Parts: sequence; structure tokens; C-alpha cells
Amino acid sequence: MTVYVLAFVIGVIAGLRSMTAFAAISWAAYFGWVNLGGSWLEFLGSIWTASILTLLALGELVTDQLPSTPSRTVPVQFGGRIFVGAVAGAAFGVPSHVWLMSALAGVVGAVAGTLVGKEFRMWLAGALKADRPAAFIEDAIAICAACLVALAIS
Repeated sequence: MTVYVLAFVIGVIAGLRSMTAFAAISWAAYFGWVNLGGSWLEFLGSIWTASILTLLALGELVTDQLPSTPSRTVPVQFGGRIFVGAVAGAAFGVPSHVWLMSALAGVVGAVAGTLVGKEFRMWLAGALKADRPAAFIEDAIAICAACLVALAIS
């Protein structure tokens, strides 16, 4: 059951900040906290993959602040979050051979994270009378949650 909860939570994180979720699972694989060896996701455990995904996550944190960045619910953005949620979720299920169900939990989490995250940020931006602080708070939530998930499997 823990595998599915972690897969769901990493999916939620993907719904908030997709590359943060990907980077977190990649670092967890690199440090051996989740064993992806011999699986179709083994590439996530490479230092190169973890480094590239971290750079992409940092870039996502910057581009999220730009007014020209499309909504997370447009089809391409939403689809990307679902894809990342599925792959990151599947990674939790690889060691116990339940990667397909873990991927599904990641997808459900990504959909929830995308939709609830959007509503939360809009509410928070309204309460704070500005979007930028709301975005920073959402960034912090995603990063802290990703770290907690990675530590939970260590």
C-alpha cells in the first residue's frame, strides 16, 4: 500500500511542478533508494539523467514566473504532467513488480495535483493580492514534498 501512496504523492508533485517530481525520483534512483536496475526505468538512476532533470526543474521554477507561460491545464502542459506522474509513479512500483498500478496511482495524483494546484494557487494569489508570492509558495510545497517522498523511500 505504501508504494501506491508514494506513487500518488509523486504524481501530485508532478501536477504542481513536473520536473521537480522527475528530478526527485531520478536522484532517489541514483542514490539507490529505489532500485530501478534492470528495468525500463534504469536510465533514471544515471547521474547524467539526475543532473539534466535537476536543471530542467530549476528552469521550470523560473519559467513558471513568466506571464507568457501557459496554464498547466492546457492539453500539452496537462499531458506532460500526466506523463511524468505515470513514469515517476511507475518507478516506485518497479522493485515490487507493480509498476503498472503504481503508474496509474501516479496518473491519478498528477490529475489531482494539476487541478487542485491550479485552484490553490488562484485562491492563494487572490488572498495575497499577487501571483508571484503564491507561485513561490507552490514551488516550496512541491520541493519540500519531493524531498519528503525521496526521504520516505530511503
